[in-house]
Amino acid sequence: MLDMLVVGGGYVGLAAAVAVKQAAPHLDVQVVESAPEEAWKKDARASAIIVAASKMLDVFGVWDEIRPEAEPITRMIVTDSRASDPVRPVFLTFDGDIEEGQPFAHMVPNVAMVGALRGACERLGITIRHGLSATDFKTGDASVALSLSDGSVLETRLLVACDGVRSKLRDMAGIKTVSWDYGQSGIVTTVEHERPHNGCAEEHFLPAGPFAILPLKNNRSSLVWTERTPDADRLVASDDLIFEEELERRFGHKLGALRAVGNRRAFPLGLTLARSFVAPRFALAGDAAHGIHPISGQGLNLGFKDVAALAETVVEADRLGLDIGSINILERYQTWRRFDTFRMGVTTDVLNRLFSNDVGPVRIARDFGLGIVDRLPGLKSYFIGQAAGTTAKGNPRLLAGQTI
Repeated sequence: MLDMLVVGGGYVGLAAAVAVKQAAPHLDVQVVESAPEEAWKKDARASAIIVAASKMLDVFGVWDEIRPEAEPITRMIVTDSRASDPVRPVFLTFDGDIEEGQPFAHMVPNVAMVGALRGACERLGITIRHGLSATDFKTGDASVALSLSDGSVLETRLLVACDGVRSKLRDMAGIKTVSWDYGQSGIVTTVEHERPHNGCAEEHFLPAGPFAILPLKNNRSSLVWTERTPDADRLVASDDLIFEEELERRFGHKLGALRAVGNRRAFPLGLTLARSFVAPRFALAGDAAHGIHPISGQGLNLGFKDVAALAETVVEADRLGLDIGSINILERYQTWRRFDTFRMGVTTDVLNRLFSNDVGPVRIARDFGLGIVDRLPGLKSYFIGQAAGTTAKGNPRLLAGQTI
């Protein structure tokens, strides 16, 4: 019988397995992933990794492997305009360093991050089973029996669902969600540009939603481009000429000639919060527990916070000789993570509703607010610290760069 079985082989699922196995090598931990073995290598997306998350990756021994592919975010600017406006005034700027030489976040290609975490799994002896999906699970007094698509059954003391915002395991567990659709989709792609970005990230608030430009290595940037869903589907399906023309209207000419590279995809945006993060011998983590709007760039980092809290809860319980799948133990994890998740979900929801419109009085009020924040260095430092995850009270030890 396994001690912990993780369903979902993305960065959250892999990190959860590594965190527990590294701190408690005697525990038998495995990962089940529905995608084929080489599928992760085709992911062209990139993610913002805050300082607290990079500290955890450093504890895992993988940050030095990831760092050469990571682009520091040295500055961030916020504008609020229409795509057709000839001038885009900057209402808010943030310096990217929370300390001398330490940027508050890095942009990391998902391939680099997942590859490093898979390497850590291999070094720790964590088996990853590919091409298998969960079809059912039954919870007993001492274990969970998970049925897989090949007819096999795995038995474990603790089942952890990291299978995404449309989690099948969450539904099987009977856990309800609070959710709604924004009627928006996020277009994700990568662009090459003529001039260097110098590590500057930009968030342009446009009437249809935020248009985020996030720096990557080698004169490239990652885009998270929010549009109303019918418009996003039309843009993704359009030919390169039309797509790049629309892209240039929003991106501007500050970095010279542009060229979209790689695949472009549109992901529907909404808010999904699980009503419970746990059940007997069962826990949710990452998008399976919470799916939020990308307006704050905190989705992945919320998942890594789940990982750090769950691993610390499980490992400390094991060291005390307690049952790691007990609902009493798992409720400690839920208590640790629930408020932070709810707060971030509400924050992103309010920000999206506030900025994804073209109502004159609302625009005047929000631009005034941005201007006030820009003139208060202490408040800006506080926001940067919160975004970096370095000022949160009661952070799990992994997020402070400490071993469990």
